[in-house]
Amino acid sequence: MSEPRPSRYPLLRGRRRALGGRRAWRPGPRLRLGIVLVAALVVLGGVVSLALRPAPPSADQLFARSLAALERGNIHAAYADAQAAARAAPQAGIVQAVLARTLIDLSEGAAAEAALDRAVAVGFPNGRLHQLRAAASLLQGDPDVALAHVAQAEPAYADYALRVRARALAAKGQGAAAQAELVDLLSRSPGDAAAWADLGRIRLSAGEVGGAAAAAAQAVRMAPRDPAALTLQGEVVRSRYGLVAALPWFEAALRSDAYYHPALIEYAGTLGDAGRATDAVAATRRALVSRPGSQQAYYLQAVIAARAGNRVLARRLLQLTGGVIGNTPGVMLLDGALAFADRQDEQAAGIWRRLVAAQPMNVTARRLLANALLRSGDAAGALDVIRPIVLRGDADGYALRLASRASAALGQQAQAAQLLDRAASGQRGPSTIFQSADALGALQAEASRAAGDPTYALGVIRGLASGGNLSQAVAQARALVAAAPGAPAAQLAYGDTLAASGRYAEAVAAYGRAADLSFDEPALLRLLDAYGRLNRPRDAAATLALYLSQNPQSIVGARILGAWQLGGGEVGAAIETLEGVRAAAGDREAGLLADLARAYALIGEGAVARIYGRAAYALAPMSAAVTDAYGVALIAAGDRNGARQLLDKAVALAPGDAAIRAHRAEIGGAAAAR
Repeated sequence: MSEPRPSRYPLLRGRRRALGGRRAWRPGPRLRLGIVLVAALVVLGGVVSLALRPAPPSADQLFARSLAALERGNIHAAYADAQAAARAAPQAGIVQAVLARTLIDLSEGAAAEAALDRAVAVGFPNGRLHQLRAAASLLQGDPDVALAHVAQAEPAYADYALRVRARALAAKGQGAAAQAELVDLLSRSPGDAAAWADLGRIRLSAGEVGGAAAAAAQAVRMAPRDPAALTLQGEVVRSRYGLVAALPWFEAALRSDAYYHPALIEYAGTLGDAGRATDAVAATRRALVSRPGSQQAYYLQAVIAARAGNRVLARRLLQLTGGVIGNTPGVMLLDGALAFADRQDEQAAGIWRRLVAAQPMNVTARRLLANALLRSGDAAGALDVIRPIVLRGDADGYALRLASRASAALGQQAQAAQLLDRAASGQRGPSTIFQSADALGALQAEASRAAGDPTYALGVIRGLASGGNLSQAVAQARALVAAAPGAPAAQLAYGDTLAASGRYAEAVAAYGRAADLSFDEPALLRLLDAYGRLNRPRDAAATLALYLSQNPQSIVGARILGAWQLGGGEVGAAIETLEGVRAAAGDREAGLLADLARAYALIGEGAVARIYGRAAYALAPMSAAVTDAYGVALIAAGDRNGARQLLDKAVALAPGDAAIRAHRAEIGGAAAAR
């Protein structure tokens, strides 16, 4: 056997070839010297760079930076520097205390309490921390523990402790006492911006928008870069002047602290309601960076997904909230809608029943609950829920049809037919005060037990008006306005009692004051109705234009605008507006479909007009206006015989309507002269 050949490695082979072949290239002396010099320069540059590099900030410097960031309103920067200082000097109790303060400002109560415990563990006096412990306890939902800590706070921290005490009292439902505490504090320290902000927040939560506006303005004046004050101002402005007007205030808060969670949530919600879904989603993502797992951010993302028709994503996002905010009205409304769309009727009914219990005057919630109950087989429950609406003269067709179906399911055929006739007629009476289901004596007893709560006073006013005692209702509402002039609900109640008494000139003034405090849809509709009754169309038009400029996504506002555009001869604009409403609201409103039928007939689109007219007539065959619109649509489509029959019926339903008689006269025939 031959011996194995020795291994030959590639590098060795290469070297051997170089040695055995051509002579390998080597740098000359000068070049070698140059390489050495370049290497030396590189090393020298690195040494110089290291020498010139600034030393990392010390714990003292980080601590000072944290305090400065708090002063200028950048809470996240203050937290980051305080956290770094705590790592650099873990035995410094004062640093842990300031870290706790930044965590409190970030609404992180448990983390703040842990930082306070660390401060005490390294020797910081616990007696100097009671006001911070109170704030941390309140953030964790324990106002009683917070009040106990406030009572132990040292005099040097009395103002901060009193602010926490006021917030704790408000959390316990003692809003009047909370406001009194803050007013007393501000009488001694009028420059306390945080106290002004707390007062504004408590007033806004109590519905005292006027008082909240004054306090928020003071807070911003005292601390123009404080994100909490700026966010509060944005909320007040949104209530008073609409969505678009509020956006600059939230943006100002985010310029102070780009990741301030409350501002991001309010900003995202406002953007979404204003139709800027992409920007809203971006804001929610920043909120999730600011506070991972934010329930409010997931809820807003769920709302945006539901609006886009993606129910699966909306449900998944709503589940991510973990049920923490499940009892808020918006979440209940969305949760029930998703369940109802998935045919989970009993689940939807259970959710909406809680919403109606919390907001018994919420007409939309009552309609939704009645529909869910009816579809789940509980006709008696559906009729009971919808009854307060159908008892009103201005009951809408949808509610009347629901009540009719429920009555029929219970075998009450005569009542079902009567309700269906009301729905088919399309006629609605004037708006009235929501009927109270409770006896007046019970309402007055509740109000006397809660003398400082205007909610119960509103119940008494509603009970008086429901019983026909309008003069006393007006007097009670006037007294409520005098006690709470900045509460829009009080102004609306006063206006309603005046309108019910036929005193529309006085009612429009009350509605105007309510709209100045909270320019929402109820205030808008009342103002437009009052202006119409007073024959003030220019004021009505200016009011609607202002509302839509600030609330561009309002379906109610757009519906009114479309009807006005059609009546004013702006047919193209009316079609664009009304088609937008139909796309958002669906095809279940007979009046909307009738207006579209008229509009398309006016531009010669007879085939389209016929489709809309037929759909409207199927919903309200006994409505003179709808029947007339269908007849006009058939004229445009060339079906004069069909139009003649419909217009004869419309004349019979409303013999005194000059417009309907004019339409009938267009096609001639003996019936037109009747």
